[in-house]
Amino acid sequence: MTTSEGGRSDALRHLHPFTDARELQKTGSQVFVRGQGVYVEDESGQRLLDGMAGLWCMQLGYGRTELAEAARAQLETLPYYNSFFGSTTPPLIELSERLADLTPDGITRFVYGSSGSEAVDSAVRLSRFFWELQGKPDKRVIVGRDLGYHGSTLAGISAGGMSGMHGQGGLPLPDFSHVMPPYAYAYADGRDDAEFGRAAAAAVDERIRQLGPENVAAFIGEPVMGAGGVIVPPASYWPEVQRICREHDVLLIADEVICGFGRTGSWWGSDTFGISPDLMTMAKGLTSGYLPMSALGVGDRVADALQDGGKLFHGFTYAGHPVCAAVAVRNLDLLREERVVERVGSDTGPYLQARLRETLAGHPLVGEVRGVGLIAAVEIARPAELGLAEAVRERCAERGLIVRPIRNAVAMCPPLVIERAEIDLLVERLRAGLDDVASAVGS
Repeated sequence: MTTSEGGRSDALRHLHPFTDARELQKTGSQVFVRGQGVYVEDESGQRLLDGMAGLWCMQLGYGRTELAEAARAQLETLPYYNSFFGSTTPPLIELSERLADLTPDGITRFVYGSSGSEAVDSAVRLSRFFWELQGKPDKRVIVGRDLGYHGSTLAGISAGGMSGMHGQGGLPLPDFSHVMPPYAYAYADGRDDAEFGRAAAAAVDERIRQLGPENVAAFIGEPVMGAGGVIVPPASYWPEVQRICREHDVLLIADEVICGFGRTGSWWGSDTFGISPDLMTMAKGLTSGYLPMSALGVGDRVADALQDGGKLFHGFTYAGHPVCAAVAVRNLDLLREERVVERVGSDTGPYLQARLRETLAGHPLVGEVRGVGLIAAVEIARPAELGLAEAVRERCAERGLIVRPIRNAVAMCPPLVIERAEIDLLVERLRAGLDDVASAVGS
């Protein structure tokens, strides 16, 4: 990568998310200038297969003129109006109907925002308000999981279990608690999947009992833990967690920001794992990343109480933005018309998982390959302190593939429109990157 004047200027003026600013001063920013299909290109002309779908979000890939046209048409008609005080717009009406048709049974009403973090904030606040309306104001604690990721707002960081994020800004906030994740590679200790899944769920039950069910508002979890390292729970985990939440009358919040809109091979991770959430956050794939938009799906029990509770003092300036809504509607239509989700579930998802496992079997750096649908991770079988996941990311980038290091794992999450030949290329370049690093460290 050749750093341009623009890249050096950006490194000087822009404080980037999740980036060491001191290191960026030395290298300069990588400036991406265009994208098409599953590829992006930087200003030096390097073309990379985007194995991370932007930031887990480019379901339909780059260069979809249909989405640009939807945005342009709405910009020319009504570029903005707010959704406060009972106002709405035609695209938002249409989007709410589309989502009510797609979401799990009982999720029929929606609160809009611009990011997954805002959706999580809304879920936290409204779950607590729900219990206030039930005459149980002490039910405030949100139970999440270590390594869970729920965004970068104060409430999102607090609900999540990322220790590095907790270490900045005096977090987590009060009334948040965390339990072990269903991370078999790190925690199973010889137990089979079914036994470990039940044990990880039992940690939720134990924590609720410790806190007192009368003090716990909700449990929040991603169906598959994305930024925590693509942690796929055993099949026994979610049914037991759901039973525990129902037993203790604790709301269940499914964070579908990464899993939603086809990533796991179903429309929702909740469908894949048999979850019936009370609230459901969604973003990213809602517009295939083309514009910032999120939604919180609210189940009937909670929505009915909120609806009867009088004026709701909650909302954002850009909530339900008509241009974003128009793009979301077109995006959902394209996902349906092209049967993208069905193809992930029956073809490209299983193909990626099989190709990763057969190609990386026996590799000296690979401790585990895990994933479902078009989301996967390779766990490095060496200490995290060696920084091998970061080294694999760099070697893959040199070979024209974007992947993401997460602690001691290398994650991938390509656009849902990826074809088999492109999956072959992704796996080939990943294997080559792993080989490069293995050779460098003498494995």
